[in-house]
Order: sequence, then C-alpha cells, then structure tokens
Amino acid sequence: MNIGIFTDTYFPQISGVATSIKTLKDALEKQGHNVFIFTTTDPHVQKGAVEANVFRFSSVPFISFTDRRVAFRGFFEATKVAREVKLDIVHTQTEFALGMIGKYVAHQLKIPAIHTYHTMYEDYLHYVLNGHLLRPYHVKQFTNVYLKNMDGVIAPSERVEKLLKRYKVTIPMKVIPTGVDIESLNQPITNDVRHDLGIEPDAQVLLTLSRIAGEKKINRILNVLPEIVDEFPKVCLVIAGDGPDLEVLQEQVERLTLEDNVIFAGDVPHEDVGSFYKMADLFVSASDTETQGLTYIEALASGTRCVVYDTDYTERVFDDKCFGEVFTRPSEMRDEILDYLREGPSEIPADKLAKKLDQISAKRFGSDVHQFYEEVIENYQEDLEEEDTND
Repeated sequence: MNIGIFTDTYFPQISGVATSIKTLKDALEKQGHNVFIFTTTDPHVQKGAVEANVFRFSSVPFISFTDRRVAFRGFFEATKVAREVKLDIVHTQTEFALGMIGKYVAHQLKIPAIHTYHTMYEDYLHYVLNGHLLRPYHVKQFTNVYLKNMDGVIAPSERVEKLLKRYKVTIPMKVIPTGVDIESLNQPITNDVRHDLGIEPDAQVLLTLSRIAGEKKINRILNVLPEIVDEFPKVCLVIAGDGPDLEVLQEQVERLTLEDNVIFAGDVPHEDVGSFYKMADLFVSASDTETQGLTYIEALASGTRCVVYDTDYTERVFDDKCFGEVFTRPSEMRDEILDYLREGPSEIPADKLAKKLDQISAKRFGSDVHQFYEEVIENYQEDLEEEDTND
C-alpha cells in the first residue's frame, strides 16, 4: 500500500505528534508498505537535503507557536508528487495547512482521506489573545468543517473519542493509541546521562520530559518538590525539553530555592530519550491536557515507573502499582512520589512488563492503523460503485 502522511510537524522538530508519526511510518514500512511524508520546511534541515520519501513545502513559523511551522504553498506540487508515487490513501495529522493540502490531494486523486485528531484545542485557547478571541464552540465548528467529507478519523484515546462525539462527528471513528518503538528505546546505553548532568550516583532522580509550556503543569511538580526535598535532600528533578515557559519555571525554581535540586536539561534528541528514561527512578507528568501521553508510555517501555495525571487512558495503562500511579490533586502526586522514593530502586517484573509492552508496541499500532486503512478504502470503493450505479 502507498500511504501519504500529511503533517505540519515532523522531525527534526521534537513533539509527541512528530514521534507518533515517525513510529507509525517505521511500523508500516516494516509491514512492507510505502510511506511518504508531506511536511513543512525546517530551519534545521539544510535546503536541498535529500530525505528518503519526505517531501517538504515552504513554511513559516506558526502564530503563537513559533517553534512550530505552517506551510503557505504546496497544493499543486503535492498533488503532482502524490500522482507520481500512486498514493492509495491520505492520512492527515494536522487540521492546518498540510491537512488542507492532504484533503485537496485526496479529492484530486479520488482516494480516501482519514485524519488523526491529536490535539484537544479547547485546552490551548489561552495561546490566542489570552483566550479572549476563541471559545470552545469555535473549536467544535472548526473541527466539524475540517472533518467534513473525510472518510475516517482516528482518536488516540477514549478521551478524544468522547470529545469528537460531543462535537457530533459522525464519520467512521476508531480509537487507536499511539504505540512506542520499544526496540529504539531499549538500545544499549552509550552515554551516562547522570554523569553528563552532574547528578550524584546515590541521588534519587525524578524526570519530566515534554514541551515546556503552561499546559504541561510542570509548575505543580515544582510546588510539591520542597516537601519531597525535606525528606530526600539529594533528590533531583530533571526537566527535559524546551518551550515558552522555560524562564518562568527557572524563576520559580529560584523563588523556591531549589537550584540544587532541579536541572534543566534542554531538548533531548529522539535517539537519546531512552537513556534519559532509564537513568530516572521515577517519571512524573502533571499535565492534564494529554490526549494519550506518549512520554509516560515511553517511560514505561523503558522500564521506568510513573506518577501521572489521571485520565481514562492512564487508568488502563497503570492498572498495577508496579507500573505507576495516577493522581488528580497535587497532594496525591506528592504522596505517591514519596511512597516510591521510600521503597527505593525497584524493577518492574519482567513478565508483567512484557505483557504490557505488547499492548503498547509500535507493531500493534501499525497493524491497527493498517486495518483501519483497509476498512476505509473498502467503504470508499463501495460508495464509488454505488454512485456509478445511481448514475
């Protein structure tokens, strides 16, 4: 099958969406399919650089998310490329420029188009004029307009499925959680992250890894850290990532006099994230806006226990204390972190971890998405035949 993935975000940009797309691409290619990425230009990719099956279109930084980009041309060029590689299906991963280009390409080639709804935009309205311009009903209208005439939509979690049903989306829908590339996360460790960061060998390490922005609620972890430090003076919180709230968090660390217990590690290259997860005693996420939470799935795949905000999805993943705990209040987060630190270092039982990893593997992710592709293509062809009969 020849598959076209249309996205405004792709490597070398670092994000959950970019990781999800790369994981899907690799999984589908291992199954023998051809995957073509249609995405934006990037200042970190040299102009004219050759990337196998990746086509980049002129872009500029996106409003309010200047570390993300949006294409401003490419409709006809993308259609030409899509014809040449004989796409069988279009899979959009954005509702913006490349998403619209993907819809146009599918219409021109008369092939089906599906979409993965990654972002709960109602949680991000504060980025646009401090929330004074857009309201949740605008998001509902926008979503329905974009999904109109699409042939299917993937929800990464039941939370997203419930949202789309609340929006009255009626096209075929399937819940397919993003898988993780377990093999790449568990490559032999070539660098000693603790040594590189200057962390003492006997220190307990908490890790949070994400875009550093308000919706990730990293400030809530910092707020409970002083109480954790009181009991475990050597504890170290590593904040990995970059984003618009970096200076805000650095100032909070200074106010709380936590300079000796917090390390800002900056962006972590994708090939190094496994090393970061493995060096931590505990992965912590206070974000309540995740559609799925790829980082804590990656942490678990690396064998690191987690303390994460409670959602429908996390309750299914962290169904055993050996994997991690969920919380809704900061005080619960603090108590769960302290409980794990008091237990001391502990490995997840190998048999339980293997069973859990099978549920969240990239292989299963790719297989589930491919099955949905086949269902959508079959429905599309049946509709075409029905139209021909009526004519």
